[in-house]
Amino acid sequence: MSRILVVDDDLAVRELIEITLHQAGYEVLSAADGKTAVEIAQKEKPDLVLLDVRLPVLDGYQACKQITSNPLTKHVPVVFVSARGQIDEIQMGLSAGAVDYFVKPFSTELLKKRIQELLITYH
Repeated sequence: MSRILVVDDDLAVRELIEITLHQAGYEVLSAADGKTAVEIAQKEKPDLVLLDVRLPVLDGYQACKQITSNPLTKHVPVVFVSARGQIDEIQMGLSAGAVDYFVKPFSTELLKKRIQELLITYH
């Protein structure tokens, strides 16, 4: 069973993603801020990280850079899931090391499909 770390400071969004992923058969870890996300990623080594951009303590870009540059977690694909969908913000996310970028609101079916594709590609 693949483990996915869901990081969003909005509890409602985080729970929606968590429920969607649980129903799809994934084990879900979660965090509400970037610093905790980095710590969980290093400790638990999830198969994928879904990361919001606007986060307290450490923003998503900084958290992504830390996850993708750490030898313990550099193999873990990071996908941004954010309401910030301007081209320059998407570019910043990809430049920070993310492999994909979903703009909120999003289709949970499309998200599940893309997660499945990424897990196949990266594992």
